[in-house]
Amino acid sequence: MKSLSHFPVRCSLAVALCALLLAGCERAVFNPAGDIARQQRDLIVISTGLMLLIIVPVMVLIVVFAWRYRKGKGGTYDPNFDHSTTLELAIWSAPLLIIIALGALTWSSTHLLDPFRPLDRKATALEGKAQNSQALRVQVVSLDWKWLFIYPDLGIATVNDLVLPIDREVRFDITSSNMMNTFYAPTMAGMIYAMPGMQSTLHAALDRPVDSFGLSGNYSGAGFSGMRFRIRGVTDQQFAGWVNGARASGRSLDTATYLRLVKPSERVPSMLFSVGDKDLFRRIVERCVEPGKPCMGDVMAKDMGHGGGHGTMPPGRGSAPPHGDKPEGAIFKSPEEKGTGANVTKPTDPRKAPGVTKPGDDANRNMT
Repeated sequence: MKSLSHFPVRCSLAVALCALLLAGCERAVFNPAGDIARQQRDLIVISTGLMLLIIVPVMVLIVVFAWRYRKGKGGTYDPNFDHSTTLELAIWSAPLLIIIALGALTWSSTHLLDPFRPLDRKATALEGKAQNSQALRVQVVSLDWKWLFIYPDLGIATVNDLVLPIDREVRFDITSSNMMNTFYAPTMAGMIYAMPGMQSTLHAALDRPVDSFGLSGNYSGAGFSGMRFRIRGVTDQQFAGWVNGARASGRSLDTATYLRLVKPSERVPSMLFSVGDKDLFRRIVERCVEPGKPCMGDVMAKDMGHGGGHGTMPPGRGSAPPHGDKPEGAIFKSPEEKGTGANVTKPTDPRKAPGVTKPGDDANRNMT
């Protein structure tokens, strides 16, 4: 009886603990500050609702059927029952309709929310506010374990601090120094991969003042958990003042500064720079920041100049070709050019090839 008397108290404590734990959960996904994030939130809500249309009735019917047809309680027993057209239609039509609806929703949203697609301002809250404004370019570089943001048109850069004007389209060009990560700004847009030697693109915009956070959603080592950055949406006047402060910060982002930043470090505070090297982002993408290291574009141009790939070499190859002309493969040579000897691929007598068993040779069949 003593344990039963304490049962309500324990239940209350358990409920309070659960509420406290849930209060610590982030609600950024369901608290969007931009049209792209808002469409993604709506997509999650609608998809969840469509799936619950079949999940909830199934869960309820499990209980109803177990209670209605339990043993000895008057349920009709028909040992010869094997098919019911009405029941089959009811079982399969509802899931099929839900799948069709989800497929149509996914197909349309995949095209409308394509990160490479510039924003359609006539279909968003930016209509009339940013009709004549040009998209703000921000170059994003994922480092170990911090984020570098370069504003090439403004001549400034930041570490772990993304400040954007509201009601203006932003184009993010995203890459990584040496480890694959994901650029994730939940209140503004979706999650885009940041990969070394490649450039991804994301278009988004903030439509209200916000002070939120972004992070990496891809594990990349010991400092991954602290790889967060601050997102701030400000007015045009506030943004202009912040830009002037960054230009007057006294720090310049050049090659030497970047090579210090690229070294692994954790929980780095925000920093402001003026940009002294306007070609830095291109060299980060092409992996040639270090002095004397050839860029991927130059390597591919040199390779195609020597006949490699015949002008169709795919982008992304970072290994340097050998010096001189590329040798012709043996498949293109005549038998006389190949010559004879131990290095010839095809033996003169096929019966003498390694692993070929001659008739009557039982030694090769001895599995012991």
